This record gives sequence, C-alpha cells and structure tokens, in this order.
Amino acid sequence: MEIVSYIFMTIGGIFFLLGGLGVLRMPDTFNRIQAGTKATTLGAFSTLIGVMFSNPSWIAKLIIIIVFVAITNPIGSSVIAKATYNSKNIPDNLVQDDLKERGEDNDSI
Repeated sequence: MEIVSYIFMTIGGIFFLLGGLGVLRMPDTFNRIQAGTKATTLGAFSTLIGVMFSNPSWIAKLIIIIVFVAITNPIGSSVIAKATYNSKNIPDNLVQDDLKERGEDNDSI
C-alpha cells in the first residue's frame, strides 16, 4: 500500500508541476485559468488519494476535502474569468464571445 501511495502522490506532484508550467507558458488569462484549474484539481485528487492509501483512518476527512476542491476550483476559475472579461482585458484572438452575443452588461459580475 505504501508504494501505491507514493505513486499517487508522485502523479499529483507531476500534475501540480504541469499546472504551474501551464500558467507560465499560456498566452492569455483564459488559457492560464484553464491550465491551472484542471491541473491543480487532478493534482489535488491524486495527492489526496495517495494520502488515503498511506493513512486509511483519514478517509472521511480526505473525501470531504476532495468534495470541497471539486466544488471550489470551478467556481473560482469562473469568477476569475468573469472578472477578466469585465476588466476589458479580452485577448485579440477570442473566437467566440458568448456574453457579448447575449447582450449582458459587462459591469456586473
């Protein structure tokens, strides 16, 4: 079980590393949000699953943490994306602007 725990924690660390690299390498805020959110979510899940294998008595607490991460990461990235959109810092290569097509006011979050 200890080897499985180390494997999951290593996978989680790799996802965190790739998420940080994605945040540094992506050209605009929207791409950075996607790279950071997806990679850190998978990294957190893998790391917490690794901790579950190493400490089975913590399973209930770790499941609560996994649920919290699964709920808060998408909400946080959505708020950052909406704030970026409202700041008029929209990239030039934006292919489709759903908010502009719906006629939403850019001043409200």
